[in-house]
Parts: sequence; C-alpha cells; structure tokens
Amino acid sequence: MNAATDALLSKSAYYLPVYAPRQLVLERGQGARVWDVEGREFIDLAAGIAVCSLGHNDADLKAALLAQADKLWHVSNVFYTEPALRLAEELVTASKFAQRLFFCNSGAEANEVAIKLVRKWAANAGRDAHKRTIITCRGSFHGRTLGTVTATAQPKYQAGYEPLPGGFRYIDFNDVAQLEQAMAAGDVAAVMFEPVQGEGGVVPASEAFMRRARELCDAHDALLVLDEIQVGMGRSGQLFAHWHWGVTPDIVTLAKALGCGFPIGAMLAGPKVASAMGVGSHGTTFGGNPLATAVARAALAKLSSPEITANVARQSAALKAGLEAIGTEFGVFAEVRGMGLMIGAQLKPEFVADIGALQNLAAEQQVLILQAGTSVLRFVPALNITDEELAEGLKRVRAAIAAYMAAR
Repeated sequence: MNAATDALLSKSAYYLPVYAPRQLVLERGQGARVWDVEGREFIDLAAGIAVCSLGHNDADLKAALLAQADKLWHVSNVFYTEPALRLAEELVTASKFAQRLFFCNSGAEANEVAIKLVRKWAANAGRDAHKRTIITCRGSFHGRTLGTVTATAQPKYQAGYEPLPGGFRYIDFNDVAQLEQAMAAGDVAAVMFEPVQGEGGVVPASEAFMRRARELCDAHDALLVLDEIQVGMGRSGQLFAHWHWGVTPDIVTLAKALGCGFPIGAMLAGPKVASAMGVGSHGTTFGGNPLATAVARAALAKLSSPEITANVARQSAALKAGLEAIGTEFGVFAEVRGMGLMIGAQLKPEFVADIGALQNLAAEQQVLILQAGTSVLRFVPALNITDEELAEGLKRVRAAIAAYMAAR
C-alpha cells in the first residue's frame, strides 16, 4: 500500500468497528472488474455480496438512474410516483404468484415486514399471540434488525442482544422429521427459510424439504415464506429460485440484486395474505423511492432476459469445474456446491482456520472472494460475467491457493 491508501484507511477509525474489511480502497468498476485508488485491477467474484448482478457501471442501469435524477428524487409514500407503480406491476407479474408487494430499502426490512405480515394475518384469523410461531432454520441468515436477527437461528449473531423477541422455533435445515415435529404443536403461523442458505455455507434446500414444507403449511393453515434476498433475481439460474422446485410460496422477500447496487428491497405477498395489512399497518419513508425503483425496473428487465439465464447456466458450470480442478490439484476443498452463480467451496477441516488468510491472499492476487459460515469460500459474481473475466478470476484464485500451500 502507498501513503495515500494508508491515509485513507486511517479514516476507518471513524467507523463503528463492526466490519473487518480487506485492507484496500476501491474506487471504480466496470463489468466484473474493479480498481482501487492505487490503480490496481481486481476480478470481482463477490459482486457486493451478490448485489451487483449486472456488474459495475452497467450502461442501462446508469441511464435509468440519470434519467430519473433529472425528474424526481423523493416524495415519500404519501404520493404515488410512476417508476414505483410500474415496477410494482412488473415485479408482481414476473413473480407468477404474488398479488401485491411492499417496497423497502434492504433485505432485513423485507424480512421484517414479512414477519409482521405473518403475525398480522394470524391475528386477523383470531389466533392469539401463542399461536403465531414462525419456524426458521439453523444456519439461516435473515437480517440484523432485532426481529430478523432472532429469525436468524445462529447464536453468534444474537449474542449480547437479549432479550430477543419471542415466537420463533428453530429446526435443522433440510430435516423433514424435525419440521414435521415442529409443526405438530398446532401453534405455527409460518415456516421461513432460504431456498439456498447463504451465510450458512451455500447449502441448497433439498427437494424433499421444500415440498414437505409446502404440504405441511397447507395441512396446518400456515404460510410458506421464502427468503430469496441472496439467491433471487436470477442468481439460481431462474429469476426466482423456488421455480426450480415447482413450489408456490405465500411470501417471498427480495433485495440485493433487485437494484443491482442501488438500495431497494421488496416483500411479495400471495393471495392468502395480500390483504392482511391495511392503512397504517406498516410504513417506510424511503421505500419505493423513485430513483431506486427506476433502477430496479431496468435491472428486472435485464435479469429476467434469456441472455442472462443462459449465461448463468454456462458460467455456473465453468465456475464449478474450475473450483473442482483447483480442489483436486491442491486438495483443499471437501466439496463444491450451490446453484447457478451462488457457489461455495467447502474447505477441508485442516484448512478452515486459515479461511481469512485465504481471502487476504486472494486479494493480493487481485481477485475478490467472500466467506460463508466458518469454512466455505463463497463465489457470487455478476450474472453477466464474461468467459474471459471468469477464466482470469479462476486463474487468480488458483494462484492464491498455490501461494497458500507453498507457505504451509
């Protein structure tokens, strides 16, 4: 690092110290590449944690943002705006199940309103507070608000924030027997989980678990809530991940790629719950902002295109094959798994303690990668990543692994 970078990094002292970023300062991006303030070029296989799904500096997204910036920035939800109204229709239609939606600013907010909608629906049906339980899965991640961190069945995210809200019951992900037992109490209002657990280690739901969840929700008059904040909007290889299983949810939450870098979230509600909330039941100052919805309209049009779907399928196969080849060569990965362009490389036990060092070595080789859980390297590149960008990214990942092995 040079003196200018050191000077900039010193300003991180003003941050609340809740992150541990790589020690570099990024300045600009184009496609699946980013450059730091020193001019070094990096291949970005992280995409802002599955957010920048059309890469950096996409011309169509930028045009939509600039066009709207010349018109109207914000009026609040006391008034309608054209971009929000048009996106609402387009997103509900694209979902194939929803009747209505709620716009917000983040994934945590989308999950928060989903939780509130479940509770409101149950209350409207005459269920007392003891019969509004929401089942979630260990290893999940649903957000950082007090409600969503409680839904997130991982003690490491909850420690120190007690007392936590009540009304949640945890089971092991993909354990059908536990799900059946948890539903048997007769107090469950909803089952909520990610079709592919992200922070839990890039673990897809099994077909048996997904289908049985839908059957049990129907049998017990409960709602099926799918958190597609990370795996939705084309990342799985289809616009909505649950399409792979042919299961229809009651609620779906979205964020991350919905705005491809411009903050926006959405909660989609199916016919069973679309009318459960009335005027004053919930709200947001910035949700559905004209700038955000204008960008999201452009993003949705591209993410739902056959070209993106085809590219995800091709690059998913290439990414898996490349990581498997690296794993075979160096013996570092126990498994490569995931869906579409949400891929996790599970480290063998003897390498888990060095997962942070591996990410730092990757940054030294000028490739950006992520961690999932405590033992998985996560790869979530732009969905329009090119053959050349992915090949170069894998080359740099291999160089990082080779440097790590040479130093052991």
